[in-house]
Amino acid sequence: MTRYNRNSLCKNALSDRYPNAVPGRSRAPAAALALGLLAAGAAHAAVLEEVVVTAQLREQSLQDVPVSVSAVTGEKIMEAGIGNIEDMQAYVPNLYMSQATISTDVFIRGIGSGVNQGFEQSVGMYIDGVYYGRSVMARAPFLDLERVEVLRGPQNILMGKNSIAGAVNITTARPADEFGGHLGASYEPVNGERLVDAMVTGPLGEHFGYRLAGRWRESDGYMENLTLDRDEPQRDEYTLRLKLNWAARDDFNAQLKLEHGKFDTVGRQAEVVVADRSESDSDLFAGRTYGEILDRTVYPDAGAGLVLPPAVAAQVGIQPDGAVISFDHDSSVLNNHADHKRHSNHEYSQTDTYNVTLNLDYYRDGHTFTSITGYSAYEFEHLCDCDLTGADLLSAFFFEDFDQFSQELRWISPVGERFEFIGGLYYQQSDFYFFDTILIDSDVLPQLVNAADLLEGGGFGDIDPDPTGSDAFEQAGIGDAGNAIRGLRTPRDFTSDSELWSAFLQGTWNASDSLRLTLGARYTDERKEGSRHTENGLPDGSIQPIGEVDTVVAMVFKGERVDLKGERHERHLSPLVNLQYDVSPEMMLYANATRGFKSGGFDARSNSSPEAELTPANPNAAVPNQTVLIGAFEYEEEEATSYELGTKATLLEGAAEINVALFYTEYDDLQVSIFDGGVGFNVGNAASAVTQGIEIDGRLAISEHLIMAGGLSLLDFEFKEFENGACNQGQQPNSPDGINCDYSGKSNQYAADWSANLMFSYERMLSDSLLFKGNLDFVAIGEYNPTANLDPRMEQDGYVKVNARLGLAGGHGDWEVALVGKNLTDEYVVTYAADVPVAYSVTQAKTYFAHAEPPRTVALQLSLSW
Repeated sequence: MTRYNRNSLCKNALSDRYPNAVPGRSRAPAAALALGLLAAGAAHAAVLEEVVVTAQLREQSLQDVPVSVSAVTGEKIMEAGIGNIEDMQAYVPNLYMSQATISTDVFIRGIGSGVNQGFEQSVGMYIDGVYYGRSVMARAPFLDLERVEVLRGPQNILMGKNSIAGAVNITTARPADEFGGHLGASYEPVNGERLVDAMVTGPLGEHFGYRLAGRWRESDGYMENLTLDRDEPQRDEYTLRLKLNWAARDDFNAQLKLEHGKFDTVGRQAEVVVADRSESDSDLFAGRTYGEILDRTVYPDAGAGLVLPPAVAAQVGIQPDGAVISFDHDSSVLNNHADHKRHSNHEYSQTDTYNVTLNLDYYRDGHTFTSITGYSAYEFEHLCDCDLTGADLLSAFFFEDFDQFSQELRWISPVGERFEFIGGLYYQQSDFYFFDTILIDSDVLPQLVNAADLLEGGGFGDIDPDPTGSDAFEQAGIGDAGNAIRGLRTPRDFTSDSELWSAFLQGTWNASDSLRLTLGARYTDERKEGSRHTENGLPDGSIQPIGEVDTVVAMVFKGERVDLKGERHERHLSPLVNLQYDVSPEMMLYANATRGFKSGGFDARSNSSPEAELTPANPNAAVPNQTVLIGAFEYEEEEATSYELGTKATLLEGAAEINVALFYTEYDDLQVSIFDGGVGFNVGNAASAVTQGIEIDGRLAISEHLIMAGGLSLLDFEFKEFENGACNQGQQPNSPDGINCDYSGKSNQYAADWSANLMFSYERMLSDSLLFKGNLDFVAIGEYNPTANLDPRMEQDGYVKVNARLGLAGGHGDWEVALVGKNLTDEYVVTYAADVPVAYSVTQAKTYFAHAEPPRTVALQLSLSW
């Protein structure tokens, strides 16, 4: 098998291999010559390897693409142990990803989709040309990749659907013409992670080729579960991919990809990190943290439970020393600080993914005609210990079933003409089903609600005295609200079906050798249907009649029964204007203006109706306790208008590159997910927001052995008008509706003012058969807020993390052994945080949980290639 040095590919070679590769304009010959000399070992000066991307659907040098884009090669991904998009953010400023409790958040430049299964991502993910819009799909592993590109800013013309914040463009490795393979393994003791990657590729006869790749990963976890005495999250994953290539003729090529993945997790990386002392006026709960309220051992004077205040006891005619609640569970609930230790009961998630992609390419007179047919599907099942404590208060079960079919037809003109164009048609059809339910299977929460109801004089339930009751509580008609939710189930069925077609065209007029004007547009027509149905039920599947259960569900969970249906029909036109000018053979300036759209839809996670009406009255109550809940169902499309100025320059005769982008983007009707204070999320539209800043990245070949690369982003995000934000715990509403809080003038979740990275890569032959490889990466970010309600108590401090890799490889690249260190500075980093459900709504205990990244880890990597 012919082996290439990683610096051996130049632009001319790429043009031969890919007929639609864009030549490097006037600076290509010098760069190609320098790279060719370096590959041959005859260079006298260091030059940089060219980075090739497909951000414009053509093979182009990164330095020729008029958009802010970062690219990471498959080699870097493998060496650095980048497992998915979440690991990628360390190497791409202004990219943020977090696996939240029940979804995945991906943000670029402070814009992303929040926690809601009804959302498609604002950052579109594309794998081999196929759109992957659901949050669960963003957890796919980075297996056997050619490269990953991150495009910042709206990408609605060529990338298409919903990519209003940016796009992640992933290209998997293609079959090779000659037989070869790779086997890699790694072990990391802190997380107990074992990983094996395998790949084999080669020809199958004269016209056929194949590539078979697989990954197996197991890990024990880095969070200690004090309740269950085990480490979490425990992962068991595998992915298998087969790619077949058929080069039927010189002018026709077909490629089929089949992929299946299975990702099972036990536990998760969430822990209670803050528990403020309560400011409640309640004598029973005052001054207690949530953990102290739940743990009976901190009340030695109470015997088996909590003692009623005398005044409250007198209300119902019992002795002042009578016990009202008694808990018997693990004292681990008292751990409420950040230490990679959690207290939680059993929870798990299981995900199965299926992907089929068929690419057909036909070449004629320099033109390329492409067909991309994609089918993707997944099933996701999750049991959540949603009270986030070692007490058995509240669990929830989630299930998602999704499938999508898409078809794209492209026509790409040859390069080098006065006018170049890319045009096409796109069709997509998808079906999404979501089911969830609350599970109350113990007496802990009912007793806690009983106590709160008694202290509030019936505030958590109805006043329904029963003179024949067995105790004073029932006879008084208060202090019994929790009885109504014993064994509670809240089955919710949600569907969202979509059918979309679009047409796009982007043309470039090469006015001269140095001046280019590009105009583009995409027209989209989309129809959606949605429904949401929620009930109050019991474990046997039966539905409860309207009664006190409705009152308590409304007070504790902010929920009610709903039966909603809707249809939407949207038409969008997304335009683009781009101007490029070559100041010199080494420097290009560009300016672009574009407008992007993200379609509206239906809210899967709201627990109430959007109508401001009283909740149902208990027909059996002497004094029904009704309240008004304002939920959500349908949300509107959002629109972005973006402007970007940039420059891309090659310096020092190819030894250095620097790229700068200034951006300003206005968002109207920005889609946001708002925590309702119970266990749900309401989708709303923030009236307007602005994100602006500067992004700088560059590379420098310090010598033929040492390369330095880095990036810096400065970001300013501001909600210009947003009156319906979620109040944090204890915050008084200040919006006109009297329920929410005004976010106008505030920043957004995950929006750090600055982020940066600095990376060094060193390679040197120690002998004819031994190569040393070293990498040192510094990753830094300013403070940011990981909560959707921007609670200042959960602000993540800025930090600097250090990653490093030391390796020895064979001179022919046939083997390698390395140590890979991540987070060597051992920073505690919160990637997502939120209120602990029902903690504040029942006891006024301000309690928060956080998802934390792993501590310091060092892994051993071994690999063989042939």
